[in-house]
Amino acid sequence: MKTASWPYFPLFLRLQGRKVLVVGGGEVALRKIRLLQAADARIEVAAAELHVDVQALVADGQIVHIAERFAPAQLEGCQLAIAATDDTALNEAVAAAAEARGVPVNVVDHPELSRFITPSIIDRSPLLIAVSSSGAAPVLARRLREKLETMLPAHYGMLAGFMGRVRDRVRRVQPQAQRRGVWERFLDGPGAERVFSGDEAGAERELTRIIDGEFSRGEVYLVGAGPGDPDLLTFRALRLMQQADVVLYDRLVSPGIMDLVRRDAERIFVGKQRNRHTVPQEEINQELARLALSGKRVLRLKGGDPFIFGRGGEEIETLAAQGVPFQVVPGVTAASGCAAYAGIPLTHRDYAQACVFVTGHARADGTLALNWDMLARRGQTVVIYMGLATLPHLCAQLMAHGLPGDWPAALVEEGTSRAQRVIASTLAELPARVAAAQVKGASLVIVGEVVTLRERLRWFGGAEAG
Repeated sequence: MKTASWPYFPLFLRLQGRKVLVVGGGEVALRKIRLLQAADARIEVAAAELHVDVQALVADGQIVHIAERFAPAQLEGCQLAIAATDDTALNEAVAAAAEARGVPVNVVDHPELSRFITPSIIDRSPLLIAVSSSGAAPVLARRLREKLETMLPAHYGMLAGFMGRVRDRVRRVQPQAQRRGVWERFLDGPGAERVFSGDEAGAERELTRIIDGEFSRGEVYLVGAGPGDPDLLTFRALRLMQQADVVLYDRLVSPGIMDLVRRDAERIFVGKQRNRHTVPQEEINQELARLALSGKRVLRLKGGDPFIFGRGGEEIETLAAQGVPFQVVPGVTAASGCAAYAGIPLTHRDYAQACVFVTGHARADGTLALNWDMLARRGQTVVIYMGLATLPHLCAQLMAHGLPGDWPAALVEEGTSRAQRVIASTLAELPARVAAAQVKGASLVIVGEVVTLRERLRWFGGAEAG
């Protein structure tokens, strides 16, 4: 029973060392030539005029310019033919001659004259994905390709290559259903992630454990969630968020980002607030190890970047000591994210030739252990994390160590989100303005002349507090 009616049969064709004729030497022909080069085809060109880049390929011996005019005899021995000219009569002549000789032909932008069409290609060699609208909507096919490009990390090619290299080992597993199960457990477990992180030896050990029927250990993904806007997540972060079995997350991870975590993953809140530590850090460290050693894929999701005032180093120290596999995915740290969304460049050749990140978190006695002489300098930007509670002391110390009271300073609240507020002021006035604005959300302080650029460079919506 016929179940489908396709105008084209999807097919991947080996062209390595095979002759392909391209009629035309312009920009369109150049695009086709580059695709054919990726398949190692032996390319011959018939055209009166050649694009400068086509000329360079001819001069370099990568392709052959056989004639200035098309002749049907040029099709002898061809695997494929492509007509890429703006001469309708010539394109029709190439199509007719190719049809007469049984050579598959593509006439660019004329599917009615074509025996085959070239799809939009997602290249993760040796993994290739082709998207086609059968010539009906090429722009739509390109848009779909763009979406797929964002969903498929470049490392998928490495994974496909690895699987090809170890395929013979898995082939020896019998029966076939069990063999398929080996691949499924490898792809769903830490084995694939080992390949993505460049640890092929670790991936082979994981594959051996699966083939031998051993219990697989879990893994911890220490992932930076960025300052709040989900669009700032990396592709790798999103992939790991989608495959984790359990997630431990902080207060600074926004609801929009949590919505992207795998829906059936167990969620454990371990966030901290000032003077309210929900879960002690040592307990978090041990829980990560315990969950991974029980075979789970554990996502440790942290606001900003886990290695910038995120205590990520402490967490993976515990994992390393217990032999738990882990990987770290950097995130956009609050300094760069909030500053960018506030329209405040962290460096500028006229105002700041250096940038310093410090934490404003106070010690038990309420003081700050900071190098004030180093911070209170012109020609740099100082970004202060966790500085809301100690803001009056911070501003007073910076002035006491040499910066003037009218030195530019700003506080960014809930940066990169639609609730973002920016209070741009001076060291002398900022504490009072922040108090008047009743700032309570996650915030960041920026000190330096770059703050004066905000009025000209602000682009992101949000409130101007005070």
